[in-house]
Amino acid sequence: MGGFFGAVSKRDVTLDIFFGVDYHSHLGTRRGGMILYDGKDGFQRQIHNIENTPFRTKFERDLAKFRGTSGIGCISDTDPQPLLVRSHLGLYAITTVGIINNAEELVDKYFSDHGHQFMAMSSGKVNATELTAALINQKEDLVSGILHAQEMIDGSSTILILTPEGILAARDKLGRLPVLVGQGEEGCCVSFESFAYHKLGYADAYELGPREIVRITPEGFETLSPPGEEMRICAFLWTYYGYPNSNYEGVNVEVMRYQNGGIMARADRERGLAQDVDYVAGVPDSGIPHAIGYANACHIPFARPFVKYTPTWPRSFMPTNQKVRNQVAKMKQIPVPELIQGKKLLFVDDSIVRGTQLRETVEFLYGAGAREVHMRSACPPIMYGCKYLNFSSSNSELELLARRTVQELEGDEGQQHLAEYADANTQRGQCMLKTICEKFGFDSLGYQSLDGLLEAIGLDRSKVCTYCWSGKE
Repeated sequence: MGGFFGAVSKRDVTLDIFFGVDYHSHLGTRRGGMILYDGKDGFQRQIHNIENTPFRTKFERDLAKFRGTSGIGCISDTDPQPLLVRSHLGLYAITTVGIINNAEELVDKYFSDHGHQFMAMSSGKVNATELTAALINQKEDLVSGILHAQEMIDGSSTILILTPEGILAARDKLGRLPVLVGQGEEGCCVSFESFAYHKLGYADAYELGPREIVRITPEGFETLSPPGEEMRICAFLWTYYGYPNSNYEGVNVEVMRYQNGGIMARADRERGLAQDVDYVAGVPDSGIPHAIGYANACHIPFARPFVKYTPTWPRSFMPTNQKVRNQVAKMKQIPVPELIQGKKLLFVDDSIVRGTQLRETVEFLYGAGAREVHMRSACPPIMYGCKYLNFSSSNSELELLARRTVQELEGDEGQQHLAEYADANTQRGQCMLKTICEKFGFDSLGYQSLDGLLEAIGLDRSKVCTYCWSGKE
């Protein structure tokens, strides 16, 4: 994934960019970048690797060197950025969030003649932000260039461009990610997460529509290219990676998660499942609000039978080595024996993707004396790797627990019946649940239904992307 923040003001915005970007650290763990513009000193840029050191720690030492009345920054899980670009369109900085599935084809089609080159990353691939800039530069102005780039890209691309005159913000063509504008007394900002600018003294001003392009200056903002009719905002914003106090399309993340948990509890009650558990618990941290909603709806006490020790390893997937990640996850789980021994426990997690740590979690709970362990996923079985935002992407879709289980049960034939396997009301769906339960040692397993998830979000279902569950936009 990735996140972004930009600001333009009548005053210096260095600290706004620093704190605004830092507040997007939950969206990525690989690279962080800032670029400021000052009328006297021009552009100043810094990019750091943040895989094992938080953004704030890496960039604190750079603050004294930055000054400017406008700037943009990003958290990136892919390419080093923002980039500084010089072309016939002038000198500008650019940062992007999204994925380009047809990068090699675009390079071959548009840039294979002599005189074009890209700086290859260590993987040998082209930097997606650099490629986006190259597509923009094929047109005679930035707005036309952005629209051209987004049309050519298979995937998605949300774009921030910083020029000496201000910031251009462009939401991806189907609005898979949010872009919000905040406004204060001396300037404006643009952000993925609204809470990032609330803490900096900006108030909600505007939410861009799909494919809309807006110019942001200290005086305000104006639409340069109107929004499109179609929207496919990512449902995982609410399920997992959105921050609790954020709002997207008017729907609050924390409130949605409570509603989602309540809908799961309602479905279990109708089926007569797991009605005699002692405690409902959330898998820390993003499973907790779903579990609170579940507990409130079924009137079973909410508890925290284990907590995560996070001061030294805030996120379990930060280490690059999978074996180390698994060990870190294990070390972080600190039990509360009084809430585990002899108890029947129902856990709610935000999602079950690869199932890498599930077995160890269950063994850890039984080892601590649990009598029963029931597991619920706050979203449907993930059947497809995301091809729009680089979220839940995999080298092979058989890395996904649900798809792998289908393959084990029925081989290639099963891959033709994924919708049935994702539906707990079908024979195939029940068979998949039973198989995963036996494999991981759960006393029961349940996934939120797609209808239940969409009910919790509350938007028109045609405006929400559910590809990773349904294989359909």
